[in-house]
Order: sequence, then structure tokens, then C-alpha cells
Amino acid sequence: MERIFKMRNIGISAHIDSGKTTLSERILYYSGRIHAIHEVRGKDGVGATMDSMDLERERGITIASAATNVVWKDHSINLIDTPGHVDFTIEVERALRVLDGGILVLCSVGGVQSQSITVDRQLKRYKIPRLAFINKCDRTGANPGRVTEQLRDKLGLNAVMIQLPIGLEDRHEGVIDLIAMQAVYFKGPQGEKIETAPIPPDLLEEAREKREKMLDAVSMFDDDLMELIMAGDEIPEEMIHRAIRKGTIGLKLCPVLLGSAYRNKGVQTLLDGVINYLPCPRDVENRALDLDSAETEVLLKSEPDLPTVALAFKLEDGQYGQLTYIRIYQGRIKNGTELYNVRTRRKFKIGRLIRMHADHMEDITEADCGDIVALFAIECASGDTFCDPRLNYSLTSMYVPSPVVSLSLIPKDKKSADNMGKAINRFTKEDPTFQSYVDPESNQVIIRGMGELHLDIYVERMKREYKAEVETGKPQVAYREAVSARADFNYTHKKQTGGSGQYGRVAGYIEPLEEPGVDYLFNNQIKGGAIPTEFIPACDKGFRSALAKGSLIGFPIVGVKVTLNDGQSHSVDSSDMAFQQAAIGAFREAYLRAKPQILEPVMKVVVESPSEFQGTVFASINQRRGIIVGSVEDGANCSVEAEVPLSEMFGYSTTIRSLTQGKGEFTMEFLKYGRVPQSLGEELKKEYEAKRKAAK
Repeated sequence: MERIFKMRNIGISAHIDSGKTTLSERILYYSGRIHAIHEVRGKDGVGATMDSMDLERERGITIASAATNVVWKDHSINLIDTPGHVDFTIEVERALRVLDGGILVLCSVGGVQSQSITVDRQLKRYKIPRLAFINKCDRTGANPGRVTEQLRDKLGLNAVMIQLPIGLEDRHEGVIDLIAMQAVYFKGPQGEKIETAPIPPDLLEEAREKREKMLDAVSMFDDDLMELIMAGDEIPEEMIHRAIRKGTIGLKLCPVLLGSAYRNKGVQTLLDGVINYLPCPRDVENRALDLDSAETEVLLKSEPDLPTVALAFKLEDGQYGQLTYIRIYQGRIKNGTELYNVRTRRKFKIGRLIRMHADHMEDITEADCGDIVALFAIECASGDTFCDPRLNYSLTSMYVPSPVVSLSLIPKDKKSADNMGKAINRFTKEDPTFQSYVDPESNQVIIRGMGELHLDIYVERMKREYKAEVETGKPQVAYREAVSARADFNYTHKKQTGGSGQYGRVAGYIEPLEEPGVDYLFNNQIKGGAIPTEFIPACDKGFRSALAKGSLIGFPIVGVKVTLNDGQSHSVDSSDMAFQQAAIGAFREAYLRAKPQILEPVMKVVVESPSEFQGTVFASINQRRGIIVGSVEDGANCSVEAEVPLSEMFGYSTTIRSLTQGKGEFTMEFLKYGRVPQSLGEELKKEYEAKRKAAK
């Protein structure tokens, strides 16, 4: 039982290029998992351990989250390194769904950047306690104090520095531990030798002042500590650690640690922070829904002897078959254990149980609650719940954002078409934000994803891993249609073909729905049995199916409220099918009178570049129908936030590099749907009409 108290499930999340993978590499080295450090863009051709895919090593980015297990000071740490690019946001979502704690990595120069805000929002969504690690203290312009202020102002965190840097930029030597009030230096060729010494005299006054502030913030979580501070007595280090842990796990405190992973400084003290302040599986409340008693919430207990409950959070189709990553929330599993898949209602036996280390695997015979392990050859989907056959519990799945970009794929020959089909089957199974379908009009295979980079990576993987020679069409935007006014309908569906026919009349109105995030609402106002109760779901189903394709440009219709208030049925000819058809006909009739409009995805874009290019960046955004929301100048750099239609952002990465001499970078994520300008709307309608005529 003691093992569970010495277990930590943590993830490393951050903005692009904040040093997540470099930090992971150091953690693996200092914990003895690997015996040589490799860099993300290393010249040795090996690349970082956690970036196991060739594409990751070539591009110097993390594409898929990688899991490993390390041991630090007798504590077992399951570690997941996640991507920073917003295109791979599902990798972060599914990692956070199963983790108990997180390390939010920030650059000491860049501070809280756009993707840091997105990641923090994800951490808050899953109620995950976190430590902040301010990395790259050796960079020119490093300012950990300013970054801590940003954590408070931009993210609303109660960020408290528990360390101070000893020198910054090229003079960064180590850190001052404000709890033990001593200097910590990282000596040796790889920073593996930790030496403690008295605080340098020139930093002593600042250290005392910052310790006072730290104790003041931390004492809010421990009455005994507050009493000792007020009495002016000696404070045991253990008491401070206990108070910080309590505040962190309660999501009311965010301890801030410092260092430079690339220069091998501060990583070991961060690992100490992980075991001292982040929760073990026992400290976190996890709940499931009991499907046998009207989905009532059940509190899961991290007890190995209770019936098993686990969540499949990630799938990988590798050379040896499907690999299913699971997190065990309750009970234990062994080779040969029988489990029940709640979604498919099928039982299965565990044949092979493994612990992952990036792309290497290690066979194990059993795993306890709290463990993150993988199973081989289990037929399931991402987000499935596995239970002991005696239970029928379901765990809530992770949040999956909708794809916003699509691309057509044209295989060069029959062999490439077969291989492309295999690749798409695998990728859609592994990644819920990557979708595909065949366009009924053009007969082309269309893939959909979160952005240009997302689709680009999958096309490249098809070519490399599956030898599928494919050509891509022009990227397409996921437009939507919507109504902008109320329109009444009164439609009768009547069909007589000998024997019993089809009859159904529906009346009511459609109107715009103002609730954000809700695409459709059905309002049943039928009184006096004008439409028999058993046909109401069929009407709802008919309206839903009518939303799948609008008549303006053939995209789904969103933001519609349908109110059904009258109708008529026939004792013989009415049926579910008749009322479904009546609802479809009624919707199409009313839709054209409801002033339909075309909507386009609008992205939140943040461009970061040297200040001298600020005017150029403004101009480039204005040219793309963008609206500038704000701009912040921070020393030599500036950050411009804007709202830009996605259709205007294709190829922007090349443009921004050429405009800023390669020094600018941007991130974007979906923000909302906005109305397209009339001229563009007319163009889209003409294109759609031409496509339809060509298909005929």
C-alpha cells in the first residue's frame, strides 16, 4: 500500500519551444533511465529520447505525447511529455485526462505565451495541480520575477517563488532554496553533482525578503505554520513543505521553481518538488458513472483489492498490433485478468501487459491502481472504460475539439490507394481530431484536422510509413451555415403507393439559437396530442438530419432552435419514417425564408516577433481580414494578438518568416464562427453550384 503514496503521474506541458522535451531528457538522465543526454536538435543524429518519431527529430517538435516511468528518491514517476503545437492539442487533452499533476514549463524570456494560456485552461478543466518551472534562465533577457507576475496576472494563479536564481543569462550558476535558505549549485560535466553552500552575501538580503513573502503566502494553508511565524520561532522545513503541498493539491497555490534544463541546472530540485508537492493517486478524487443506477456518480478509491476500473486514453497501431495505453483508477490487473469493455459490452482477457519508455517497452506481470501501462491486441476505441465484469461503470472521456481544416487526397495508383486506406484507418483510430470521409459529389477522399501542420504531418507519415504516394488538394475551411431570422413552417408529407401510405404534418418555426457552443435545440410545444407522443422523437431525428447539409454551400447548419407547436397524424398512414420526412421537408422549406448566412471559423492568432517588425506584422494581419485585439511590447520583442479568418491563414508561416527575417513565429487556435463578407459568400455559392453541376 505504501507504493501508491510514492507514485506520481505527471505531465509536462508548455508553449512551443519552452524546453519541455529537453527537460524530459534531463529527468530521464538524472533518474538513471538513460545513460547519455541527447538534444532535441542534436548534431549526433540521435535526437531526444521522448521524440521517438523520425519526423519529430527532423522538425525538432513533439507530435505525439510519449510516456515513460522513472524512479527518483524511491518514488515512481509516470511521466508524459506532451506537444506544444495547438494542432496536436488532443495529445495534451488525453494526457491531462489521466494525470494527477503537471509541470507548466515557461521560458524566462517569453514568459506566459499564447499556448501557455491554452495549456493552463486545459489543466484547469481537469482540475490538475501544477508546479511552474521557469526554464532558460541562461538566456539573454531572462527575468523569472516578471514571468511569476505574468502567472498571477494572465493565468490567475497564486504563483509563489520558492527559489531565486543565482545570476541570470550567461552568469546563471544555480538557485537559492528559500525553504532551506541555502544556495544549490549543479556541478560536474552534466550537472549531476549537487552542492549546497551558504547564500552569496550580495543575495542574502533579497533572499530574506523573498522568503518572508513566500512564508506569508504559504502560511494560509497551515495554521501551525502561521502561529510559528507570528511568534517569530524557528520553522521546520517539513512544515513548509507540508503547507505548500496542501495549497498545491487544493489548486490554491502554484510553487515556482527555476533553472535551465539545457545547461543542466535546476532539474533535480524540480524532481524534489514533484515528489514533495504534487499529489499521489490517493490525493485526487476520481469519479465514475454507475450505468446500472441511472448514471449516479461513484467515487473511485485507489485500493488495489477493489474491483478494477481503468480508462483507455490513447491508442497506437504499431508493427506488433494495437497498443492501448490505460490508466488504472481502482483495483489491479495481471496477465490473464478478465475485464469488461463498457462501451462494446464485451469481455476480454489481458494477454500481455507492458510499461512504456517512449518507443521501448518492458513486459510486466501486474499493475496496481494509479499505474499508467499499456495492453497489447485489445480491440477498443480511445476513451473506452474497462471494468471488472462485476461492475458497469463509465468514466467520462476527454474533451475533443472539432476539426477546422480539410484537404483532399488523390492516390497516384491502386497500391497507393490501398496503403492510403490502411494509413487513414490507423490514424483516425489513434487521433479523434483527425477525421476522413469520401465526398459524395467529387468522390475524393477528404481528411480533416486541427490545422495545416496537423494534416501536413499525417500526409508525410502516409508517404513514409505506408509508402502511399498521394497528392493533396487545396486546403479547405470547415464553413458552417446558420439562420439569422425566424421563419414559420407548416409542411405535410403525403405519399400513397398502394396499401398503407405515408402521412405526417408538422408546424412550428425555426429561429437563431443564441447559446454559445450549442448547435441545435429542439423545443416540443405540441399540446392535445396533435402529433402522437411516439412520433415526436422521429420529428427531432428528421430536423437533426436536415442540419447535416445546408442548401447555400453544402456545409452543416449550426445555431438553430426548432419549435414544434402543431401537426396532424393519420391513424393508418402515419409512421416514424413519415414524420422524419415531414420534418426534413419542413426544415428545408423554412430555411430559405430564415435569411440563411455562411459562417467561417475565426482563429485567435498570436504573432511574436522583434519590436522593429511590429508595423509589418500589423499590415500582414490587416491584409488577411484580421482584427487586431491587442499588442504588448516587452523589451526587444512584441506580441500581437488578433482574430483572423482561417481561410486567410494558409501559408502564413512562410509569410511571417520572410517578413521578420526568420525571427517571427505565430500560434493560432479556433476561437469562434463569424459571418463571411457578402462578396466571399457569393463566391462560395458559385463554387458550390459549379461543383454540383460538374458532379451531375
